[in-house]
Amino acid sequence: MKYRLIFFFILGVDILILFLQTSELSISAQEAAMLYGDFSYLQYITKASLSLFGTNDFALRLPMIAFHALSTLLLYKISTKYIKREENRLWLILIFVLLPGVISSALLVNSAGFIIFGLLLFVYLYENYPNIYANALLILLTMLDGGFIYLLFALSIFALFMKQKYLFLLYVFLFFASFYLYGVNTQGVPKGHFLDSIGVYAAIFTPIIFIYLSYVLYRRYLTNQKDIVWFISSIALLVSLVLSFRQRIQIEIFAPYLILALPLMVETFYASYRVRLKMFRKRYKIIFTLSLLFLVCNSFILLFNKELYLVLQNPQTHFAYKMHVAKELANELKSQHITCLETKSDMSMRLKFYGISECHDTFLVENAINNIQNSNVTIRYKNKVIYNASVTKINTLPIY
Repeated sequence: MKYRLIFFFILGVDILILFLQTSELSISAQEAAMLYGDFSYLQYITKASLSLFGTNDFALRLPMIAFHALSTLLLYKISTKYIKREENRLWLILIFVLLPGVISSALLVNSAGFIIFGLLLFVYLYENYPNIYANALLILLTMLDGGFIYLLFALSIFALFMKQKYLFLLYVFLFFASFYLYGVNTQGVPKGHFLDSIGVYAAIFTPIIFIYLSYVLYRRYLTNQKDIVWFISSIALLVSLVLSFRQRIQIEIFAPYLILALPLMVETFYASYRVRLKMFRKRYKIIFTLSLLFLVCNSFILLFNKELYLVLQNPQTHFAYKMHVAKELANELKSQHITCLETKSDMSMRLKFYGISECHDTFLVENAINNIQNSNVTIRYKNKVIYNASVTKINTLPIY
């Protein structure tokens, strides 16, 4: 009972922080394109939230926070198979909610948060219920998002390994169905992005955790400890690294597969820790402490990222700049009684969410950061200018 209370306390604080962070972010151009572009399941869910709670940042990000909360519950349930001691499961949950990639997936409206939820739900159903439930979910996931194509590929290999020919045929069929519906992105000139992909993985998981996760997957291969979670995580990681030799991969698609391996990582760590005498556990304690310290520092930077503008010469180099400005800009325009204008398409879509429509008699042109004198719209964070623009009205007279 005590550990469950601690679990819900961690989850409650995590959700509270995420809700507080919604006020710090603006809708991005990618999120606006999703909201106002072609129909998708994510667009439907987001618009349903907006219709219920109004057009605001809270309603925009509520579905992703809900997926995150459900994913945390599923991870806790799945971890009971791998981690017997409840206090160790709590450390797993703490690591999960502190991961930079998980925080981002809980706040940004893209497919990453849904893929994490879908993967965890599939594994939970597969391990606790008859196959018919997991396979029914798999059919639904195949239709909803192309990001699950790598799950289908991994399951095909897993079924072949387990000599389950009927499941193999089902997974192969669903794989080709997903390929037909969504395809696989192979556009662009072939160019190596292997080191870039490693760097992004290290940023999402922190370097120590990413290295240890990779080590755990490799170690389980050598010791023949291969279950369905190992197949899904390791094959997706291998595919992403192979593809990165040719093109820049969609890391938000592949990272959720590696998150699925967190219970394996914690199980391996504590198994290695317990078999050693106390005098030989120091190295593991140092690794754990450094990992937790990196997670806390990265999470702190993510949650209080606006402070970084104070030390950046060019605000546009800020990693979250694309998630800022639009809301404050819309409020500044409304204070000047401007409710419609014409500007760059990306910013125009973002401003539309905050009630600034498009018209052709008022123009917004972004200026250089140091060009304050010629700007009549200025956005500041922490009393530092991060955006300047000029608004010009054109008087149109009737022609007789």
